[in-house]
Amino acid sequence: MARYFHGKEVELLAPAGTFEIFQTVIETNCDAVYFGGPSLNMRMMRKGYNLNYEEIEQAISIAHSLGKKVYITLNNLINEQDMDDARQYLQFIHQVKPDAIIVQDFAILSLIKEMGLDIKIHSSVMMNVHNLPMIEFLADMGVTRVVASREMDLQTARYLQAKSGMEFEYFVHGDMCTVHGANCHISSMIFGMSSNRGQCMKPCRWEYRVKKDGNVYPTEYPLAAKDMNLYEYIPELIESGITSFKIEGRMRDKEFVTMLINSYGDAIDRYIADPTGYNRSQNSSELFEHRKRDFSTAYAFGNPGLSYINRRYEGTGKFYSTGKVFSTPTPERDIHEDRLNEIRTSLSTVHRSEAAVRELSVRVNNIAQAKVAIEEGVHHIYLAGDVFAPDRPFTRQEIKELTTMKGLSQIYLALPRMMSELHFEQYEHLLKSADLGIDGMVVTNIGALHRFQQFGLKMIGDYNLNISNNHAAMFYNEHGLNRSTASIELPLEHFTELVSHTTVPMEIVVHGSPVVMFLELDLYENTEVFQSIAEEDNKFVDNHHLVLMTDKGENPVYRDQFGRNHLTTAKELCYLPILQDLIRAGVGYFRIEGSTYTPDQLRTILKTYRKALEAPQHCASLYEQSSPVYAGYTLGTLSFGKAVQEEAVTTK
Repeated sequence: MARYFHGKEVELLAPAGTFEIFQTVIETNCDAVYFGGPSLNMRMMRKGYNLNYEEIEQAISIAHSLGKKVYITLNNLINEQDMDDARQYLQFIHQVKPDAIIVQDFAILSLIKEMGLDIKIHSSVMMNVHNLPMIEFLADMGVTRVVASREMDLQTARYLQAKSGMEFEYFVHGDMCTVHGANCHISSMIFGMSSNRGQCMKPCRWEYRVKKDGNVYPTEYPLAAKDMNLYEYIPELIESGITSFKIEGRMRDKEFVTMLINSYGDAIDRYIADPTGYNRSQNSSELFEHRKRDFSTAYAFGNPGLSYINRRYEGTGKFYSTGKVFSTPTPERDIHEDRLNEIRTSLSTVHRSEAAVRELSVRVNNIAQAKVAIEEGVHHIYLAGDVFAPDRPFTRQEIKELTTMKGLSQIYLALPRMMSELHFEQYEHLLKSADLGIDGMVVTNIGALHRFQQFGLKMIGDYNLNISNNHAAMFYNEHGLNRSTASIELPLEHFTELVSHTTVPMEIVVHGSPVVMFLELDLYENTEVFQSIAEEDNKFVDNHHLVLMTDKGENPVYRDQFGRNHLTTAKELCYLPILQDLIRAGVGYFRIEGSTYTPDQLRTILKTYRKALEAPQHCASLYEQSSPVYAGYTLGTLSFGKAVQEEAVTTK
């Protein structure tokens, strides 16, 4: 089965959570079905869902007998302990021949090549594909379709599709998220449950208050996205060059999914049959009557602003399957001695030589911070690409001033997390101009690595690349990355495994308030829309910064030069008490996330870590002498182990 409009293929892609649901869905008015297998997909939380090997083989046979396609979601991040399972699973997939697999982790691409398998690959929405260099690189790697970033509007999709010739898949209906794909780490920090591994506990759907400039605002659910609904925009989707219209819903029940598929299938058929006489709104009331949340067109026609947010309690914070809340406001964990001992014991199992190199890196937000870092002899200084207000982006003159005075320090341009074609033009022009004297770049997406290698600079991978295993690290290394930064989401066992297995230089974020939510949504707009209900100063950051507050604490939200928002941890990540153990385990590169500190605060932190690296035996006493700038110290995801994750999966 295939649909075409004016020579363009139009595919309606339906979800199936179980084999029983698949058997119903494949008979509906769809062209293809996607589902997960017994492991390595992002919908492993609900018992009884996903297909086993036998069911997958049957499903592919049934679909192909009907002239329809099957795509298997192998869209999880992979840990070292997953590798044997991944090899076995990929070998099976190679044998049963689905039409493609949907992939997030570059380790899967590496394994497919290593094993010599013939498997078609689609990039997951969790790859967050959002610019032409990314698409060009993926095409070179054999990827035949990209699932567009959730924040990509249809006009951008049209441009990128036309320039690249790549097939595009686009979500048209279902559950959305306010955070850029693969850039949400808050569930990991609070619960040890990674949203990038399909374990999200939905802190985004808590009831928060916004606070700024000493005023509190009644924002209800400021991060709770409405559901996507593009039912009335079939013509615009087709005109944008979208090949596959994707319905979200692998955790939905059979009746609900069937209703969605038949509604969209009928609309597509009506448009193809009679485009000029097409009635957009015909039967749209049925979708509205059966909605789980209110509807939005999300980013399809540009930034939706606060209209993207669902303000009713219904559907904001509950599991559809049980009616229970995803989670309740919970503070980040403090540091306790018993946990430190567990971490030390785990790291002691790493049989590697002690690091010969001990080098310190820091991300800075302004020239004053950068000068402090130079004065303190920091080895690697990363000039932020997303600059938090009230600071402004580094000018060419400031960069040249810093590189002139850098001494033994190395200066790197850190790139924005999301890069449009304009950003690529701007940075290429800057790099081609008079010698800046920079030593390298900190890259946030594979497209930047692909495009900027021509300048012969060192390339450092930022932590938002979510590198969780050595295969992914080697993949990036083979394509030009000199050093990777480990994912900040790894619980203790997985962190230890990565440190044990890594064969390429690996940097660890050891201090600061890392960004755990990166949003196109501007939460600052809430202060312009709502009337304040109380007066209260921020507890830990200046009042001109916005914070999200619950009864458990406050999370600062920083606004960058693009109007994008960066939500950070409330407490400072602090690995100082385990720094000696990391060195003994072979770690040699240590990063401070310094953008949020004053120059004086940053100087104190840098001095402390320089002393610790020079004399690791004094780490414990240095930790005892240090004081947090914000709400306290935390070990982040090292506060958690695999048992926590397994217990959570069991109880859902």
